[in-house]
Amino acid sequence: MANKSSQDAQKVAEQMHSAAIHLLRKLRREDAQSGLNAPRLSALSVIVFAGPLTLGDLAAAEQVRPPTMTRIVDALVEQHLVTRGKNAQDGRSTLIAATASGKQLLLKGRERRVRALARQIAALSAAEQRTLQEAAGILKSVIDAI
Repeated sequence: MANKSSQDAQKVAEQMHSAAIHLLRKLRREDAQSGLNAPRLSALSVIVFAGPLTLGDLAAAEQVRPPTMTRIVDALVEQHLVTRGKNAQDGRSTLIAATASGKQLLLKGRERRVRALARQIAALSAAEQRTLQEAAGILKSVIDAI
């Protein structure tokens, strides 16, 4: 019985993984309006929601090497979306923080993606919407446990 349950869990995991990737790819179309490429937008998102943070912490969060992150941050600084400031706890490093413009750009992009998704959800039946809402709660619990 455990083997069947394990197989079922594997199948659900594969379906969820595929759905998540496809959902993000489709919603990413909305990001073109931001004027930023995907790496810059992703880094800005981390800075807005987890920052201010050091370049090393940002590189680790984005799973890139520090020289790559330096180029990304340089571009974001040039666009006035982030600033570099002194790190009071470690004078050898700087903290990267989002500017008001950076936060606004990111939040507007999030609003566009959520609106696009909401339009599709609104086309579902009330029962399907309730099921999806319940599934979203369950998914959040699964994600929190990872």
